[in-house]
Amino acid sequence: MKVLVVIASQHGATAEIGDAIVEELRTAGHESRRVEPADVRDLEGIDAVVLGSAVYMTQWMESARNFVQRFRTELREIPLWTFSCGLAGVPKGNVQDPRRVGPVLLSINPIDHEVFKGRLDLGALSLRERTVARLGNAPEGDYREWDKIKEWASEIASQLTEQEELQQ
Repeated sequence: MKVLVVIASQHGATAEIGDAIVEELRTAGHESRRVEPADVRDLEGIDAVVLGSAVYMTQWMESARNFVQRFRTELREIPLWTFSCGLAGVPKGNVQDPRRVGPVLLSINPIDHEVFKGRLDLGALSLRERTVARLGNAPEGDYREWDKIKEWASEIASQLTEQEELQQ
C-alpha cells in the first residue's frame, strides 16, 4: 500500500520520528515516504496517511492544522493514524495529550492517535523560543522512546497488510 507520512516539525525531532515510521512501513513492504504538510498537493493514489505534528503551546503546528483543513474530507475516507510529539508532562514520566489538539482530531476521526515524548535542544532555538521554553520549565533533553515509536509503526503496518489481504 502507498502510505504518506505527513509531518509538521519545527526543529527536526518530529521529522525523525516520521522517518522511523517510514522505515518500519517500508520494512513491512509498504511504499512510504515522509513529506511536509505544505508540500502535499493532493492525496490521489494514496492508500493511507500517518499525520504527525510537534506540539507547541498545547497546539499542533499551523502547517498540520492547515493540512487537516485542506484535506478533511479525504482524510475521513482513507485509513488515517495520527500522533503528537511534545514535552508536556515529561517531568512526571508521561507526556500529556495537548488540550487543543482534540478538536482537530475529532474532525478527521483517526484510527488511532498516539502521543510521543519529544526532544528539546535549547541551543537550536531562537531567543524567543528559548525564553518561552524556560518560562514553561520545558525539560531539555531527548525523551523520544524509539521502541514505542517503532512498535506503533509496526502495528500500523500490520493493519495495512491485513487490509490489503482483504482487498485481494
